[in-house]
Amino acid sequence: MIIAHDLGTTGDKASLHSDDGRLIAALTERYDTDFRAGGVAEQDPEGWWSAVCAATRKLLERTGVRREQVAAIGFSGQMMGAVLLDREYRPVRPSLIWADHRSQAQADRLGAALGAERAYRLLGHQVHPTYSLTKVMWVRENEPEAFAATAHVCLAKDYVVHRLTGVLVTDRSDASSTNAYDQSTGTWSDEVLAAAGLDPALFPPIVPSTTVAGPLLPDAAEAVGLDAGTPVVLGGGDGPLAALGAGVIDPGDGAYAYLGSSSWVSLSAEQPLHDPGMRTMTFDHVVAGRYVPTATMQAGGASLDWVADVLRPGGEEGRFTDLLRAAADVDTAGLYFLPHLLGERSPYWNASAAGAFLGLTRRHQQAHLTRAVLEGVAFNLATCVGAFREAGHSVERVDAIGGGAASDLWLQILADVWGATVRRRSIVEEANSLGAAVTAGVGAGLVDGFHVARELSTVTAEFVPDPGRHADYRRRHALFLDVYERLEPWFAKEDR
Repeated sequence: MIIAHDLGTTGDKASLHSDDGRLIAALTERYDTDFRAGGVAEQDPEGWWSAVCAATRKLLERTGVRREQVAAIGFSGQMMGAVLLDREYRPVRPSLIWADHRSQAQADRLGAALGAERAYRLLGHQVHPTYSLTKVMWVRENEPEAFAATAHVCLAKDYVVHRLTGVLVTDRSDASSTNAYDQSTGTWSDEVLAAAGLDPALFPPIVPSTTVAGPLLPDAAEAVGLDAGTPVVLGGGDGPLAALGAGVIDPGDGAYAYLGSSSWVSLSAEQPLHDPGMRTMTFDHVVAGRYVPTATMQAGGASLDWVADVLRPGGEEGRFTDLLRAAADVDTAGLYFLPHLLGERSPYWNASAAGAFLGLTRRHQQAHLTRAVLEGVAFNLATCVGAFREAGHSVERVDAIGGGAASDLWLQILADVWGATVRRRSIVEEANSLGAAVTAGVGAGLVDGFHVARELSTVTAEFVPDPGRHADYRRRHALFLDVYERLEPWFAKEDR
C-alpha cells in the first residue's frame, strides 16, 4: 500500500493506494489560512504536520489497513510559498503561502535588476510577489528578527518530509516555483540570488522527485501511526503532480485544466515555453526531461468558494449544488465578473488586480452572479489557452481535474468558451494525490515507471462545445478583456 498526501490550500488531501497506484480511499483533513488585508496569506506549518498525522491514522482506521502494509509514503505540496526555519528546523514564523503578495516592492526591484526578459528566460517565470524568493526578501526587510533566526528556506512538502525523516531537500518541480531556480541548469541561480542579496546556503539541495528522502523516524512513526523505517519519497509540487495524475506525461498526452483554489491550464513539453507576451510560465515536471508549461490564475475555484460564502453564508450543506443548479438556467448577457480576488498571475501578472462585477442591473439575482463567476474564470483561462495555441500547441481537448471538475455546468461553460472538448476524469479531487502515489511507487520500486498513471483514471464524461454559444462567448471574451484593460489603471491607485 502507498499513502499519498497533497498539502493544498485548504487542507491535506490524503489517499490510500494499492502498490500499483490505484486509489482505494481518500479523505481531507483541513487547516486554517490567515487571509488579511494588504495581501497577507499565511499558514502555520504545524497545521500541515497535524493534518498529515491525523489523516494517516484516519485512513488506516477507516480502511482496516495495518501499518505494516504501508510500503511507501509520498507527497504533493502547494508551490511558491516560503517556509523559514531556524537552525533546529523549527519555523520562525508562519509560512507565506502562494497567495501572499505583500512583496511587490521586492519583486519590482529584483525584476529591474535582472531585466524582465532575462529573468523570464532564466527562471521560466516572471519575477512576481507570489513566488518564494521575494517573500523571503520581504521578511528580511520587514521582520529582521525573524530573518536573522532563519537558517533554511523550503516549501510545504519539504518541511513535512523533514519532520518525517530528518532530511531537508527539495525537488526540481518545487524549486522551479521559487523564482530562484535556473531552469537551464537545474540548480539554484547564483545570478538571481546575488541580485536578491540572499545566501544560496539558505536553500536545500535539489534531488529527483522520486528520491527516498529517508526512512520514517521512530518518533515521527509514532505520530503518524506507521512503522519506523517506512520509505518516505519526496514527491513534488502540486501542479506537475496534477499533470501526472491526469496522465499528462509526454507532449502527445494533451492538455489538462485544474479547477482548485487556484486554477490553471497546462500540458507537457520537452522544453520550456517562453511566450513572447510572458503570459505563461514553465515548471519542471516530476518526470525527468519533461517540462510543464502552465498558465495559472490566482482565484479559480476560490472565486466560486467566495461567491458561495457571500450568497449562502454559514457553509450549509448543498449550497454549491443549489447555486449551480439555479445558474444553469439564466442568461448573463451584459454581466461580467473579473476573478482577480487574490491579485493575478496569468495572463496579467498584476498583484494589484482585483475582482469586480460589471454590468449589474436590478434584474440580477444569485443565479446570475454565480454564473458570471463561472464564466469569468472561463474567460480568464481562455486567454491562457490562446497563448498556448499561439505557441503552436494544439488545445482541442482538455481533461479537467480538481474539485470544480465535478460540476457539469462549469465544464460545459469551459468547453463553450474555449471551443475545445472538455473531459472529466474518474479521478477529480485526488489527482494530485494520485500523482504523488505514482511518484512514491516509482521511487520505492513498486511500479516500473510513470506511464502507469495513464491507466489509473478513465474519462467519465465529455462536454463538446456548442458552435453558437462558442461564437457568442468569443464576442463576450473580447469585452471581458476590454473591461480589465479599462480598470487596470484604477487597480493601481487603490490600496487593498
